[in-house]
Amino acid sequence: QVQLVESGGGLVQPGGSLRLSCAASGSIFSINAMGWYRQAPGKQRELVAVISRGGTTNYAYSVKGRFTISRDNTKNTVYLQMNSLKPEDTAVYYCNADGVMDYLKRISDYWGQGTQVTVSS
Repeated sequence: QVQLVESGGGLVQPGGSLRLSCAASGSIFSINAMGWYRQAPGKQRELVAVISRGGTTNYAYSVKGRFTISRDNTKNTVYLQMNSLKPEDTAVYYCNADGVMDYLKRISDYWGQGTQVTVSS
């Protein structure tokens, strides 16, 4: 079984910064893509940023230039550096690991439990 554990959420003032981390653990041979999604109250979950195993990134238009996604393949960990935060960034942020292959060559997708990010003065 694979677990994703997120950390780094919290309360921050507009214009501030936060760094989210998500570590995958368990029977992991490799992970294809890792990403961050968010869900605000009353809204659907949306993609924030995703990074491939090779480092190719893709961002939601609303966060381009403010957020940076990165990963450490040796630690099976993905990060999200969030700068110039706005109140509209307030949401629960979820980590996703796509195409997780275990040592039996089985492939599955996993989600973290979510971490709250609140941007408010």
